[in-house]
Amino acid sequence: MHPLAEELNAFLAPTVVGRTLTKFGRRIYFPRGIVAQSAEAKKSATTFNATVGIAMTDGEPMILPTIQDNLPRLSPSEATDYAPTGGDARLRTLWKTSLIAKNPQLSEDQLSLPAVVPGITAGISLAADLFIDEDDCVVFSDLCWDNYPLIFDTRAQAHCATFSLFTPENKLNVKGIVDTLRSNARRNKAVLVLNFPHNPTGYTPTETEARDLAQQLTALAAEGLNLVVFFDDAYFGLFYEKDVYKHSLFNLLYNAHENLLAVKLDGATKEDYVWGFRVAFLTLAAKGLSAEHFSALDQKILGTIRTVMSNSSRVGQTLLYKELSSLVYHGIKDKFAKVLEERYRSVRALVATAPAVLRPLPFNSGYFMTFELLKGDAEVLRKELLRTEGIGTIALQGHYLRIAYSSVDNRDLSELYTTIFAVAARLFSA
Repeated sequence: MHPLAEELNAFLAPTVVGRTLTKFGRRIYFPRGIVAQSAEAKKSATTFNATVGIAMTDGEPMILPTIQDNLPRLSPSEATDYAPTGGDARLRTLWKTSLIAKNPQLSEDQLSLPAVVPGITAGISLAADLFIDEDDCVVFSDLCWDNYPLIFDTRAQAHCATFSLFTPENKLNVKGIVDTLRSNARRNKAVLVLNFPHNPTGYTPTETEARDLAQQLTALAAEGLNLVVFFDDAYFGLFYEKDVYKHSLFNLLYNAHENLLAVKLDGATKEDYVWGFRVAFLTLAAKGLSAEHFSALDQKILGTIRTVMSNSSRVGQTLLYKELSSLVYHGIKDKFAKVLEERYRSVRALVATAPAVLRPLPFNSGYFMTFELLKGDAEVLRKELLRTEGIGTIALQGHYLRIAYSSVDNRDLSELYTTIFAVAARLFSA
């Protein structure tokens, strides 16, 4: 093992990070080579900087006019220069500040500096590299984003176990989550993936449910289980009901126990309506971690990023930094959120008229809602809607149909839902 990796491992060994790192996570380190030396030179080489393989003229990266013409307000450096491995330092700091503003229980000195990754998918995969070994236990809900099985089962080759998201009373299944973790833990370690607002159901826990879950997970850690909790917060902020917990559950668990490592994955993709930017963030926290621990962990994260994609898009980071720094940012973002909430309210009224064959699962946030088919096949319904009506929906697990009302104008939602209802009734109500 490389001496730099051994040095990091020895320092992290007494913490939950050291106890939960994968074999790869123990091997990885950030080399003191080209990238590290270039970063050092960027700070100190005031005469000439001949470290990075980039074509420069007059101190700026060369840029084709056809590119520059489409980026009239950005300098060549802001548009085309390499970004640091962990992301633009200004943006990382600004995102950390925004995390604390959105999640008021967070303490700045008890969080890692968010690392920039090219989308939440990449962030989840990178975190899996560090904390999920072959045959580790990974727990997530039965209804889930289809990338979870692909990342955790196919790619990481972990043992995956699922829990029912809802109880028969349509409440968050807190007991099911805890029981699944306890019964599937391996080598005194388990990984839990939480995704709220949830894809595909559009559900976020209530205040009571969120605090109950946090209390139960903290109790599991106190029993001695090394617990890694991934918070996939892709749709954060889109909360439409008063009783919803309007912060990330990371807010409740980031400093809960020395055996609980909190891994937050979020980004601009949905929060800031820039889907194609592929700018997301990976932030970690656990009770008892010091600034020095976070620095060592950052070296592990940077090394992992370096081995996979080297760095993330400079132009996306530049534009996001400018957006987040704008005086009109929050006002514009609030207007967009109100548009989505208006669609939610319309859908909430429409599902009350659904035929008996379609049962809406609980939803209160995000982009989606999902029907459970009490009779018939969701794939048959999906194909029929597409073939006869030109309507695209998503069929899941044979008897669930997901509808992304976020992508349909409010004026068209009534037509969308009444058509779905009519086709479902025609196919399955006889």
